[in-house]
Amino acid sequence: MGKVVLWMVRIVSGLMVLAALCLLLVYYLAAQSLPDYSATRQTAGISAPVEIVRNNANIPHIFAQNDNDVFFGLGYAHAQDRLWQMMMMRRTVQGRLSEIFGSRTLQVDELMRRLDLYALAKGAVEFQDVEALDALKAYSSGVNAYLSRVNNEALGRGAPEFFLFSNDISPWQPADSIAILKLMGVQLSGHLEEEVMRARVSLALPEDRVRDILPDIPGTGVAALPDYAALYQTSAQKFAAQTTAPNDRPFLWPAPDRGQAGASNAWAAAANRSAAGGTLLANDPHLGFSAPSIWYLARLELSTGGVIGGTIPGMPAMMLGRSDDFGWGITASYLDDQDLHVEQLNPDNPNELKTPDGFKALARRGSIVQIKDEAPVTFDLMWSENGPVLPGHLFNLGGITPPGHVMSLSWTLLTKRDRSMSAAIKLMRAKTVMQGIAASADYVAPSLTLTMADRDNIAMKVIGAMPKRDPQHQTRGRIPSPGWIATNRWKGINSFAANPEFVQPSGGIVGNTNNKLVDRPFPNHMSYNWGDSQRVQRWTRLMQAREVHTRDSFIEAQLDTVSVTARTLLPLVGADLWFTGEAAPEGTPERERQRALELLANWNGEMNEHMPEPLIYSAWLRALQKRLIRDELGPLAEKIAHVEPIFIERVFRDIEGAGVWCDVIQSAPKETCTDISRAALDDALLWLSEHARGAQESLRWGDHHEANHKHPVLGDVPFLKWFVNIRQSTSGGDNTLQRGRTAGTGSQPFRNVHGAGFRGVYDFSDPNSSLFVIATGQSGHPLSRHYDDLGELWRRGEYTPMSLDPALARAASVGVTNLLPRAP
Repeated sequence: MGKVVLWMVRIVSGLMVLAALCLLLVYYLAAQSLPDYSATRQTAGISAPVEIVRNNANIPHIFAQNDNDVFFGLGYAHAQDRLWQMMMMRRTVQGRLSEIFGSRTLQVDELMRRLDLYALAKGAVEFQDVEALDALKAYSSGVNAYLSRVNNEALGRGAPEFFLFSNDISPWQPADSIAILKLMGVQLSGHLEEEVMRARVSLALPEDRVRDILPDIPGTGVAALPDYAALYQTSAQKFAAQTTAPNDRPFLWPAPDRGQAGASNAWAAAANRSAAGGTLLANDPHLGFSAPSIWYLARLELSTGGVIGGTIPGMPAMMLGRSDDFGWGITASYLDDQDLHVEQLNPDNPNELKTPDGFKALARRGSIVQIKDEAPVTFDLMWSENGPVLPGHLFNLGGITPPGHVMSLSWTLLTKRDRSMSAAIKLMRAKTVMQGIAASADYVAPSLTLTMADRDNIAMKVIGAMPKRDPQHQTRGRIPSPGWIATNRWKGINSFAANPEFVQPSGGIVGNTNNKLVDRPFPNHMSYNWGDSQRVQRWTRLMQAREVHTRDSFIEAQLDTVSVTARTLLPLVGADLWFTGEAAPEGTPERERQRALELLANWNGEMNEHMPEPLIYSAWLRALQKRLIRDELGPLAEKIAHVEPIFIERVFRDIEGAGVWCDVIQSAPKETCTDISRAALDDALLWLSEHARGAQESLRWGDHHEANHKHPVLGDVPFLKWFVNIRQSTSGGDNTLQRGRTAGTGSQPFRNVHGAGFRGVYDFSDPNSSLFVIATGQSGHPLSRHYDDLGELWRRGEYTPMSLDPALARAASVGVTNLLPRAP
């Protein structure tokens, strides 16, 4: 027996030693790709020495004797820190993910191939101006110089992920950078999903009720739209028969869910509204969280002066930031730059589509997708005169496509005559807001709202191509329209001057929270769908509460967590519940309801991570909306994942008869809104008892509202996910200025999945006192201490200096990389 035990001990010990050795080997291999920031290298592709000084936050400050070498240095730095991220974005837009991930990414590849973004990016290279083309080529050379080092010096394949997946990396090209900007357009687009949702809801509900659940932002009313089914002389039942079952998001799907398209905040104050006498600017663009962040901080010392701010790995342009004289920030504009068209097939020839001039042949091209460990798949790519044809299984288009028809997409992004990259590079050299506006004239897509400040002036300008629609357009771009009717087709692009513009306003403040910017009649309307109707109310109050602002007051507004929505809706939904009912014994549902109402009655609407009230409120409103819509919409209700504040307000104020939503259609009694509100609160408390621990007073919003910075590829892999994902308890919510958009679905519906990956505040009375931060860290390497170091500052609402002072960067640098021209 003793020998058996001894051998068991030896075996277990041996296995433990073997496991430890394996872990050490894995660590050793992974660590080989950690970049050496303190090195001197000779390299081809530069004409003079390049110096990359990385400050204590690992932000590279890049110095060279000419601009091309500066862009070379940026490409080199991006490749050092974010090589895997860059290659993944390039593979995504090329439609080549299935080569390394197999069939689970085939739908992503199909979408990218059908949109043909990479071919359009390659075609766009020749349309860039000379300055931009030089920058693109120099940047590509910098990326490729680091790739050569990886290959020649066996630097762990460049990133640890390449040990798990293919390390076949082709050289970087100028087209790759343009393609990544187009990919950002996909990630910021939301109008296609809105058209699909409105069409599906229109098939299920009368127009009055559609206006309730998909409300317009208050303002001038919109004329009633035609019945969607009637447009195609078919019944709603035939559409329903074609509806495909909702699918989970495919792995690495690049397009946002409805309600998760780009958002952001940006505002600026003129010198006369600034306590220090200099203009101020704040910006925090919102995108889906990931590890690492999409943003990468950098400083470039160009011939026109230094610029510092946020770049996107893969592109030589600084998308937001400042120089000594000029600052710019971006928000999603919500300009309606997408239209779906229903195209009628020729019943006698399915290769032809109906046009205003009769039936014409589809443009077609085959595209072969290689799939790991499987046979390749060939997609038959098709284009109508309106744009690419998308199959019914993408975006659930089959559910709104009548028999004998297909769906096509018009989108300003789908052009090779795209000089957006040139405009972005030109913007970095601007010195005044008027120069910034002029630099943006060639920008096409994705459309953005540009907020700017120079030493004396502030301005805001919507940039990007705005489609020119016919005043007689049948659906005004709100739902898919018959593509063979001439008035439904685009008539070109409006002039840049038609884009909304606000320069040096008399009030001294400009800003945008994705709110409705203009109220112009169709077809000059800009958009019917906007990203915000709530945050703007709080922003307006904070801006007008002070005669003059400071850098700190802008920070205070950027980090504000008070929900105007909670302050508005709680008095409505709880109007007949507050302080009512008999005293109830401890532990009964009635007592739990009274305790929740008492907490909410004394709450100021602050979505603080340490408080229970935000969680109780959020659970109640979520349960309430679910009860209101599920009998009318059935399974489609699951697609409306977030509380629609205007809908709730319309229902409880009974605007235009919206109170009918409170009556459950299938039940015999006539329910009141008070009945539904009380039942929803009970639903919420039951959910909390199952998903949260402890008494109501001890609940924490932050435990359920964790920012989920997930590694796109390894984030769900057992064991590895604990090393590659970054989670942070956060304040804020769907409708606070410190926005933390919740997932809305799944077992953790309140997890924070979409928010400010970058925050910056620029003070032109003392530019070097400006501040910025990103939500993770600069490095994309999980073993680097810079993988998540800035994330802790971000979580606490802190920043890092945004200074152009070289001495400050050198004072506590983590390394200096010197690149020297290689001798011929």
